[in-house]
Amino acid sequence: MPNLLLLEPVGGVAGDMFLAAALDLGVDRATLEGALRTLPVAGFRLDVTPAEAGGIAGTHVDVVVDGVPEGERNLSEILEVVDKSGLSPRAKGAARSVFERIARAEARVHRVAVEDVHFHEVGAVDSIVDVCGAAVVLETLGWPRLVSPPPELGHGFVEMAHGRLPVPPPAVLEILKGVPFRPGGPPGEAVTPTGAAILATLAEVAEPGQLPALVPERIGYGVGTSRWPDRPNLLRLTLGREAAGRDLWVLEANLDDCPGQLVARAIEAALASGALDAWAVPLTMKKGRPGLLVGALAPGDRRDEVAGVLLSETTTLGVRYHAVGRIELERELVPVATAYGAVRVKVARRAGAIVGAHPEYDDCLARATEHGVPVKEVLAAAVAAFRAGPAAR
Repeated sequence: MPNLLLLEPVGGVAGDMFLAAALDLGVDRATLEGALRTLPVAGFRLDVTPAEAGGIAGTHVDVVVDGVPEGERNLSEILEVVDKSGLSPRAKGAARSVFERIARAEARVHRVAVEDVHFHEVGAVDSIVDVCGAAVVLETLGWPRLVSPPPELGHGFVEMAHGRLPVPPPAVLEILKGVPFRPGGPPGEAVTPTGAAILATLAEVAEPGQLPALVPERIGYGVGTSRWPDRPNLLRLTLGREAAGRDLWVLEANLDDCPGQLVARAIEAALASGALDAWAVPLTMKKGRPGLLVGALAPGDRRDEVAGVLLSETTTLGVRYHAVGRIELERELVPVATAYGAVRVKVARRAGAIVGAHPEYDDCLARATEHGVPVKEVLAAAVAAFRAGPAAR
């Protein structure tokens, strides 16, 4: 099962280039568009076309807005769009985190409160689609570890809603605080605010020598609109398996004074920040107080970030952690056709032999909602369709 996604900003990073590279990689267009149609915004479509740059064939994506004024949105309005969508909780959390990072950067640049930030380029429908689309892509791929070398941001000037700004624009630099990048690059804006926020929020950015070894399986190229004189304007995505094992950590905190809503948010935020799993279980604490144990499983390079989320989102005064190992089964998402529509089944294998097959709950819930039937009927139909598949698997 591929578990690593390498992002290479050959010519730059933008939200539409990420979607284009993902589609070129083989992400199912119908799945992506189906998820995006659940956004409570109307009048947009994906224009997907073959393209090339520097003699390399790839895919170009435009988010076309038909007759709907883009206007401005503040952060709360954008987050409401995300929350009211049909995206999974983890995808919603990822999209929220991206927009929250952009809002904090804009607030810092313009010296205003976060709630007073009004988005221009990023508040447009196309950028909402780009950010939510990126979350859907990662969800569709099974949330692989997303890694990238430091991007070059470009140089010169760019026209934006606030006027003529230097490249990189101030908001892009603010978004990338704490993230390595290289000065220079092509003449123009190589990394957009949306692209910078996707990198800073959803990816690990490190020097090539610090990136994990990768066994490539699928490769996709997203072609940008601009043409650079010294390089092809491409974003390359390589999906594969991590060649070496990685360290894993369990993080835990005991809570006896934390509202349930905050616990739910902490789990969502931990997953969005890179935790592989997160949970809460009841326990009895000192003086017989009922409480909760909140925990998360995180790779070593995300341990401190996940710990920071638990510290900031809950009432705990500390987070303990310890290293663990685990044995993983090979996993694959296999689409099956049912009377209610397509459902993905997660297939687990050991030494090539199938040891388990479980329909994706979010898919089954969506099909059940569409047809007005109990979820268990769709679950059963998906299991039956898988068992009746090619040579009974």
